[in-house]
Amino acid sequence: MSLRISLSLAALAALSACAEPAPETAPFAPLYEGVETRLLDGDLVNFFVAMRGARGSEDVENYADCAAAQYALIRGYGFARHLRTNVSEEGGLWRGDAVYTISAALPRGLKTIDAEVVASACAENGIPMV
Repeated sequence: MSLRISLSLAALAALSACAEPAPETAPFAPLYEGVETRLLDGDLVNFFVAMRGARGSEDVENYADCAAAQYALIRGYGFARHLRTNVSEEGGLWRGDAVYTISAALPRGLKTIDAEVVASACAENGIPMV
């Protein structure tokens, strides 16, 4: 190896040693700002959720799922089916506008929620419900 290449490698090693270490990821510490529930028609329910500290839209969607699961249980139903969720963020406040159907029997569709299972997971993860 030539002297020039050796010096370049040494300089590169010295520079990389001075580099800042990768920043540590802050712990996930969301602030749940509340749930507003609106019965739209019979078994069709709209949930408006708000939170701070979300890592992304999935955290807001999980919050809405928790609200829907608890609402279904309160009404004596065992299941919910997710229809849609719109998520927005402004100034660190994340908002979700989610619509679900609730039912006693497992509904058709891909995004079904077993209310007891989801409510239990929400409680374990510290996500508040209705």
